[in-house]
Amino acid sequence: MHQDFWETVLTFCNTTTTQVGAKLIQDFGQVQATEKADGSLVTRADQWADEALRDAIAHAFPYHGVLSEETTHVFPDTDWCWIIDPIDGTTNFTRGIPLWGISLGLLYQGTPVFGYVAVPPINSQFFGFWFGDSGLSGPTGAFQNGKAIAPSTAPPSSNQLFNLCARSISVLKHDAFPCKIRMLGIATYNLLTVASGIALGGVEATPKIWDIAAVWAIAQAAGATWHSLSPDPIFPLIPGKNYGQVAYPTLILAQETLLPTFLPLVQHLGK
Repeated sequence: MHQDFWETVLTFCNTTTTQVGAKLIQDFGQVQATEKADGSLVTRADQWADEALRDAIAHAFPYHGVLSEETTHVFPDTDWCWIIDPIDGTTNFTRGIPLWGISLGLLYQGTPVFGYVAVPPINSQFFGFWFGDSGLSGPTGAFQNGKAIAPSTAPPSSNQLFNLCARSISVLKHDAFPCKIRMLGIATYNLLTVASGIALGGVEATPKIWDIAAVWAIAQAAGATWHSLSPDPIFPLIPGKNYGQVAYPTLILAQETLLPTFLPLVQHLGK
């Protein structure tokens, strides 16, 4: 791909999430949520933000498909597709906890090649390019606020962090867990703290495709180790398949050498 294309993609994500994020800040902690069929929460802010993102994509990239948490869960039969989550961390958003984000993942032929996650309350923007065996070319690396990020090289200890999600607290049955535990309430940032060197590891027991598509590319680009707790491959996604109820239990680690330490503690989450 031409360099201009990737510059357009990055500028689009920065501009669009800045605009949507500024309006979401006004609604932050001020809206009521309702419960969806899967038990997760949704607000009118999720719904208008979803519409704003989809409209912006349709205008800037009319030949790209879109899969969104709040609307279309069927993966389209297009070479390029955006997978979006207008508010990751809706519970935090509704309760006034300043950790929630906007997630945009760009897939080529079913596999993420670019990810962008904005976390407006802490003024952080993460992005990364990961082309793998797609045949595409362009910029490389992963970044937070324009600065390159990489996972930690520290060994496990009581002064290092490991993130759980609400559905993985069974991990706490292990009395001698090798790190301090944190629970952030936002899947994307949970995993991004590993890619950016804050935590040594993180686990998400039931993330959906919109929780992980953008982060998958960023984590790969940063050099983190992504380990699926399910035997089935995540990517490429299949055109025409409905991904609304598909979960992807995931372990992410700062170093591949940490797998023997942490995998036995969390692998039951994939069953």
